[in-house]
Amino acid sequence: MDTVFARLGKPHGIRGEFTVEVRTDRPDERLVPGRTYSTDPDIGSLTLKTARWHRDRLLLSFEEITDRTRAEEVRNTLILGEAAEEDEDDAWYLDDLVDLDVYEGETKVGTITDVTNGVAQDLLHMEHVDGHEVLIPFVTAIVPEVDLEAGRIVVTPPAGLFDAE
Repeated sequence: MDTVFARLGKPHGIRGEFTVEVRTDRPDERLVPGRTYSTDPDIGSLTLKTARWHRDRLLLSFEEITDRTRAEEVRNTLILGEAAEEDEDDAWYLDDLVDLDVYEGETKVGTITDVTNGVAQDLLHMEHVDGHEVLIPFVTAIVPEVDLEAGRIVVTPPAGLFDAE
């Protein structure tokens, strides 16, 4: 089964290079020049030409996309690949976390609506049962339990994390 490694963002420059939204915890191992990736929607296989970091953004270019016009046409395409067999059993793909219910103890406090992949840590976007958005740092101290089969995560938030502004 293919896993989402990145989403193509806006073009960078005129030669078909992209900014990307990284969707893997190990982009340097999974987005390797010379490898071929499938796409969603299917625009055909793409062979990674270059991968480089520019400030805090990953930039990718592909053999099959050589200009900005084509890059604009395929913007928001997902880059897919096979996860390595040695991936940890307790690792989750960011897309798997969206729509999970969030519990503090036995009380439902919200639902995950999005995940932002960060440099230091990922952030879970939760819609609180009261209607406001809460950003939850995805660290073990705050999110000690993720149960994909049950469709829930358990949080131990620090004081004030769920307060509406």
